[in-house]
Amino acid sequence: MTKDANVSDSMAKNFAREKNTPYASWVRNEGLDIISAHYIPDLNTVELKPWDRRGGRGVFINHEASRTSNDCYVCEIPAGGKLAPQRQLFEEMIMVLSGNGSTSVWNDVGKKVTFEWGPGSLFAIPLNTWHQHFNGSGATAARFVSSTNMPPVLNMYDEPEFVFDTAHDFVGRFNGEPDYFADKDEVEGLLLKTNFVADAVNLPLIHAKERGAGGGHIRFMMAKGSMNSHISQFPIATYKKGHRHGPGAHVIIMSGEGFSLMWPEGEEPKRYDWKPGALIVPPNMWFHQHFNTGDSPARYLAFKHEVVSIRNAQGVPKAWISRRIGGDQIDYADESPIVRDTFAKALAQKGLTPQMDAAYAAELEDLPPMPGESTATA
Repeated sequence: MTKDANVSDSMAKNFAREKNTPYASWVRNEGLDIISAHYIPDLNTVELKPWDRRGGRGVFINHEASRTSNDCYVCEIPAGGKLAPQRQLFEEMIMVLSGNGSTSVWNDVGKKVTFEWGPGSLFAIPLNTWHQHFNGSGATAARFVSSTNMPPVLNMYDEPEFVFDTAHDFVGRFNGEPDYFADKDEVEGLLLKTNFVADAVNLPLIHAKERGAGGGHIRFMMAKGSMNSHISQFPIATYKKGHRHGPGAHVIIMSGEGFSLMWPEGEEPKRYDWKPGALIVPPNMWFHQHFNTGDSPARYLAFKHEVVSIRNAQGVPKAWISRRIGGDQIDYADESPIVRDTFAKALAQKGLTPQMDAAYAAELEDLPPMPGESTATA
C-alpha cells in the first residue's frame, strides 16, 4: 500500500484546477509560504517572511483538508511595532507564543475594547470586528499562532475585497462590552465561558477520566464563534488514550516533553517527538496518541474547527467514546502491544518507568463489553 496515496502525474493534472483554490492564490499574493505539514518541531523558530499588508512577518501551515475546514498561521510583530488594522468575515483564535503586548478591537460605531496579553494568552477575534495588535516591547519581537476558518470562506466568495472590506457589525457577537475580554472563570460542564485567558499554560483544568491517564481538560468556544478549542494535560510517565476524528485539530504543545504516535487504521504508528512550541495536526481520521516522557505534567492546546467533531446522536464527540460501542477511542485494554512497548522504552532511556497502573485499573470499572460479549461475563 502507498501510504501517501500518490497517483500518476497525468491523473493529478486532471485535478490541478481544484487544488489551486482562491484561498491558496490569496496566500501566494500576500507573498507568504504555505507549509503543507502535520508536524512542526517548533513554532517559535519556524521561518517567516515579510507580510507587507499586515506590517509584520508570517507563514501559513496547512493540513491536507484545510480547504474545507481551518488553517493555521504564525505571525510576528516587530519590536516596538504594531500590525495594521484588519477586519474579516471569518473567525480567528490566537495563542501568544512569545512577547507581551496588547490588542484593540472595535466596531463601525466606534465601540472599542483594548486588552493586554503575554506568553500563553489565548483569545478570539469577534467576527468582522476591526482589530489591531501592538508589541509592548521595544527590544524583542512578539510572536503568535492563529487558527482561522478563512479557507472555506474565501473559497466560497472568491472575493478578498468582500471578505476583508465589508462594513457590518455583528452586534450579537461584539457590541463593545467593557468586560468582553475579561479573564473570566464561569464553567458549564467542561466549557469555560470566556473570550480571553491570560495564562493558558497554568489555567486550572477539570478532571476528565474518559480520556485516560488521570488528566485534566477544559474547552472553549470564544467570541460566540463556531470554531472551538480545548486544553488537555496529563501526568508524568502517563499517556492518553488513542483516538481519531475529522481534520483540522492543531495540537500545540504548551508544556512538558514527550511524543505522539499517529497512524491510519491498519498501518504501523509513526512517532513525532515534541516539546513546548511543537505543532501536531493529525490527518483526517488517523488514530493518534500522546505520551508524556518528561519530568513534569504535559499540556497541549488544540485549535479546532467543528468539522473535527464527529458526534453521536447525543452530541458527544465520538473521539471520547469507546470503539467497543461504536466510538473512535481505543481503550487501553484494546491497544496494540506496540504502544506500551514504545512508551516503556522511551521512559527507560530517561530512567523512568510507566505510571499507568491506576489508569488501567480505573478503565476496568467502566469498560464496555466487547461486541458479542454479554455484560454478565464482562
